[in-house]
Amino acid sequence: MTRLERAIDRAAHRVLAGKPATGLRGFAVEAAVFVLKQAWACVFGALLLAVIVAARLWYPDDALLARNDALTIAAVLIQIGMLAFRLESGRELWVIVLFHITGTAMELFKTDMGSWSYDGDGVLRIGAVPLFSGFMYAAVGSYMVRVFRLHELRFSRYPARWATTVLAALIYLNFFGHHYVWDFRWVLLAGVVLLWWRTIMHFRVWRAWLRAPQLLIFAGVALFIWLAENIATWGGAWLYPDQLDGWHLVSPQKLISWFLLMIISVVMVTWVYPPRAPDPESGPDSEPGQDPARDAG
Repeated sequence: MTRLERAIDRAAHRVLAGKPATGLRGFAVEAAVFVLKQAWACVFGALLLAVIVAARLWYPDDALLARNDALTIAAVLIQIGMLAFRLESGRELWVIVLFHITGTAMELFKTDMGSWSYDGDGVLRIGAVPLFSGFMYAAVGSYMVRVFRLHELRFSRYPARWATTVLAALIYLNFFGHHYVWDFRWVLLAGVVLLWWRTIMHFRVWRAWLRAPQLLIFAGVALFIWLAENIATWGGAWLYPDQLDGWHLVSPQKLISWFLLMIISVVMVTWVYPPRAPDPESGPDSEPGQDPARDAG
């Protein structure tokens, strides 16, 4: 954890010390900690989404600074704040920069193909793509690297990283290639199921270690991103062609796209945080409270 997160962790342990580990109250404590950790992992994306909504509701149409430029400046300030307050490490920043680059490259291509569009105002842009768009991909990367640390993720039967990297590369290429050749997304989706169907993710809440099928976690995160996308399009961050005459929910078919895009995100993060197997002494297979070094915090 970062320095600030260690301080928060120590304070949280003092507050939670003596709380029951089992029963209804124990469950309530674990549920509250899980929600707080997820919220903390989402801080970059949540702040960026809040800025987008605020710009939709209150940013004046006749302002000297274009709305898209204001969003870009706000995104840069959020990223600076994440580093200044030690919410992200330098190691993680490289992954987030990679998310930014790969996301911007896709944005340039997709807007040129008419898959979605942005308002034409502002000067902080590359072609038709305002620079704040890359930060939306960086927000996903920020969540991924932070959740790895906060929940101490472990994996049973994780597939070989070379195989996941090859599949992620094919998924990325298909986002471009399906405009010219057959769309292989269903084949790629089958490949994801084939690689990860036996994988179990173990994650720590406070005392409790929980486990869930990796594919189920993938689906849950894709759903969460799709919900955030609906808020962002409502806020006018970008629009799909069928939303130009009036906003409505993004097609649920986009869940498949987000599911596959998330695979790319997961694979990039695993090259910074290699997947680790459960620790039989102090990891998911131990009983709550059997990790003295951790629980004494």
